[in-house]
Amino acid sequence: MAVKAPSLFNFLSNCWGILFSLLLATTLQLAQAAPLPQFDSYILGAGDQVELKLLDAPELSGILEILNDGSSSLALLGSVRLSGLTLNQATNYLTQLYGKQLLRPDLQLKVVRPRPIRVALVGEIERPGLYSLTTSETVSTTGSSQAVNVSGLPTLVDAIQKAGGITYNADLSKVSIQRKLPGAEGSLKEARFDLLALVRQGDQKQNPLLFDGDSIRIGRAETPDAEAIELAANNLSPKQIRVFVVGEVKTPGKQELPANTPLVQAVLAAGGPSDFRANKSNVELVRINRDGTATRQVFSVNYSQGVSSASNPPLRDGDTVVVNRSIYGTTADAINAVGGPLTSLASIFTLIRLLGTN
Repeated sequence: MAVKAPSLFNFLSNCWGILFSLLLATTLQLAQAAPLPQFDSYILGAGDQVELKLLDAPELSGILEILNDGSSSLALLGSVRLSGLTLNQATNYLTQLYGKQLLRPDLQLKVVRPRPIRVALVGEIERPGLYSLTTSETVSTTGSSQAVNVSGLPTLVDAIQKAGGITYNADLSKVSIQRKLPGAEGSLKEARFDLLALVRQGDQKQNPLLFDGDSIRIGRAETPDAEAIELAANNLSPKQIRVFVVGEVKTPGKQELPANTPLVQAVLAAGGPSDFRANKSNVELVRINRDGTATRQVFSVNYSQGVSSASNPPLRDGDTVVVNRSIYGTTADAINAVGGPLTSLASIFTLIRLLGTN
């Protein structure tokens, strides 16, 4: 029986199939190797000052300022909207516009004075709100009243420091940043960061540079990690707080303390409880809340107790600690109140008697 030779059509079909498979595999490999597009580019906005250089027309070059409506006035073009564009997008856009006026619109665009960076901080932050950051900030490090000038582009940690640091209930592994993407649509992307990796392992990737319009959210921990909070306080809660320690302490008055200082340490900073007169089991913490209400809690001074919201809470700016009197102190004051006038009266009678005998 004769074997039928394959036709030319089948041979070509097989060749095309093999070639198509190779091309598809190569395309997929290149697609996987290609880097993802990066959206963390500087986006122009109102307040930026930009230098425009037209290499073939230097007389048209100059400094441009982006106005509140996002536009800027350019020679030959008039008012052009640049807000919402990256530098590369703005350069390509202006090249197209000047291409209608000039033969070779070879131009360069660079930011000479960036606008202040405004970011919003919400969640477990001491003073949530909107903050303006510049390339030169002044902060105070924990444990020091010395102000320190910090220069450079602001980072996530810089913003947290300026907002007063984290609260005791902060979850440092749940920090997110929402960032605006280029374009007029106002699209946003969100990225998550782990500040525990920053303070424990020194992972600088967890401390990104901030862009104008960023929104930072710090999550709440179901169970506060006292060790993590104490570790992070040195970097994330740099500001000093002012608390008032009054009552039966040796040096009552206002105390300048590092942020998140626990109650017991504040009492010790005021000289400690007065001997015999202080009731160490009746120490009040009076706190004014953000809504104007006040709370009052009673604690005991226990030097072996670590930081705990139930027994040794970290203090906030403006707190008042009252160390109440013991039974001995109350009794002694009552005796002095009653015996003081009698002693004075006896002294007067003694003086009169001495004068009468003379």
